[in-house]
This record gives sequence, C-alpha cells and structure tokens, in this order.
Amino acid sequence: MKRPKHAKSVNQIPGTMTYVGRKEAAKTQLDVIDYNQEHYERYRSTTVEDAFNFVDEDRITWFNVDGLSDVEEIKKLGEYYELHPLVMEDIVNTGQRPKIEVYRDYLFIVAKMLYHKDGNIENEHISMIVGRNYLLTFQESNGDVFNPVRERLETATGRIRGRSADYLMFALLDSIIDNYFLVIDDMSDRIEKLEESLFVDKPNDNITIEIQELKRTILRIRRSVFPLREVVHRLEKLNNGLIHEKTINYIQDLSDHIIQISENIDIYREMIWGLMDLYMTTISNRMNEVMKVLTIMASIFIPLTFFAGIYGMNFEYMPELQWKYSYFVLLGIMVIIFFAMLYYFKRKKWL
Repeated sequence: MKRPKHAKSVNQIPGTMTYVGRKEAAKTQLDVIDYNQEHYERYRSTTVEDAFNFVDEDRITWFNVDGLSDVEEIKKLGEYYELHPLVMEDIVNTGQRPKIEVYRDYLFIVAKMLYHKDGNIENEHISMIVGRNYLLTFQESNGDVFNPVRERLETATGRIRGRSADYLMFALLDSIIDNYFLVIDDMSDRIEKLEESLFVDKPNDNITIEIQELKRTILRIRRSVFPLREVVHRLEKLNNGLIHEKTINYIQDLSDHIIQISENIDIYREMIWGLMDLYMTTISNRMNEVMKVLTIMASIFIPLTFFAGIYGMNFEYMPELQWKYSYFVLLGIMVIIFFAMLYYFKRKKWL
C-alpha cells in the first residue's frame, strides 16, 4: 500500500516547506511576463533570481513557477517577496483545499485546476500570490489552462493590458472556472452514454466499474470546486485596496459561474448515484423475466407430471391399464391441458 499523502509533513514545525505531491521531481521552470499598455516582454528561466530584475511600479509582472519539488528555489522567491512561512508551506502542500488568506501587502489564493490530459481528468494544485503590481503562480508541473490569457497579453486583446494585477488574477481564475464547464460537460456525456447502455444494450459487469469510476471522479471534482465558492465570495467582499472596484463586477460574474457549476455537479452526482440503482433494477427486472418464464413452464408441467406419476405407479390392479385406447386418451388429455394452460397464460398476458 502507498503511504498516506500527508505522511511526510506530519509532526513537522509549522511553516516547514515539504512537497507532498506525487508529480515526478523536475527542475523548477520560471515563466515571466512583464507588461503594461505599451510594453510586453516574456522571459523563461530555470533560476528564480532572474525574476528579481522585473520590478517596475509602472508595469505588471506575472511570475509563473512550474514544479514544486525543488522547495529551495521556491523559498528564495518567498524570501524576496517576504511571504509568510505558512504561505510557503501551503504552496508546496498539494493537499491543501482551495482557500484565500488576506495579508497586508498581498493575497494568497489556493485553487485546483482541472483539465483533460491523455483522456483523463488532471487535478493540479495551483497557488497565487496577488500583490499591487505583481502576480505569482505556482504549479506542480508543465501544462495549464492559461494559454488564452497569455495570448491576450501578447496580442493586447481586450482590456487586460490596461488593468492591474487583480484583473490578471480574475482572468486566471476565470480560465480555471471556465475549464470546469468543459470537465463537467464531459461527465454529462459519459452519464448519458451509460444511461443509453443500460436501456438499450445488455448490462454487464463493466458498467458497474464505469459507474464506480464516475463516482470517484465526481467526488474529486466536487472537492475541488465547492471550496472555491467561498474564495470567490470573499473576493467580492474584500476591501483592502488590492482589489479595485472595477474588478469587483467581474468577480461577481465568477461567483455566478461557480454557483452554476456547483449546481450541475450536484445534479450529476445524483444522476450517477441513480445509475447504480437503475443498473440493479434492470438486472432485477431481467431476473424476474427469467423467473416468470421458468415458473410458467413449471406450472404447465405440474398437472402433466401429476398424471404421469399416477400411471407410473406399479400397482397390480389399475383398470385403465387394460383399456385398449387408454394411452392415447391420457396423452390427448395431457395435450389439451398443455394448450389450455398456454391459452390461459397468454390471455392473462403473462407470456
């Protein structure tokens, strides 16, 4: 058996950075985008010290860090921006639920990024540090859902280049939440296919495996999505100067989306739970059909067996045995009883 996910961080001093994820260890990759309305620059590096050169009050800088296993590199970035030790601990703690913490000069946000990869739903831990003119994001590995935001920054599409770091944070959260829609739409398609197979095709044991897999998947999605409602709600109410009033309206739109997704997840969860009941009902109905046919067949042959049992007895004196046509008479009676019972069951619509 595998060790518990949090076993490495148990009994350690609060604020100790210990990576507890299961992604393969990889060298930390730094992707820096520095911009304002007239300026755009993108820089990639494997050394976090390179990020210290991008400090300009007139520009917004987005530092994206891929790879959490090298905690020493991440610690350098935390020390430069004077992040709280508990924040640094939560950045590499991939089991942390989505949340928001408000500090004097920055916000700390934890979310779960869901997207499809190689036919599976990938669940990735992501942390955000939102300052006045910078945004730090930390991911477990390469690959995310932020490419549309990067394209808008590069091509100066929309209003993102003219807004502050809080709007960039909104854009990233919006990408995460929009991708939730794609994930749950895929869940909806899988549920519909299973329903069709239950009604149209002959159910088999593989369906129970698929239903159990859907149950586990919807629970993983639910654990990632539901706590994010509280995060978005707190962002709406925040009043510390880091979130501008113009951005609040966009965050309210996020709130609407996350509520809609939560409601859909509850609906699909109930549907998945109902699939197993439907499967058991279908199996039970098929069994009942088989038992009904067997019962009818047994009911037909019970009187025939009764006659056969009587005249199969070895008594010395049985007058009917001496009759010339007794065999044919008895056989005719048995045939009449057989067809009479078939007619009766057919009339009752049991056949």
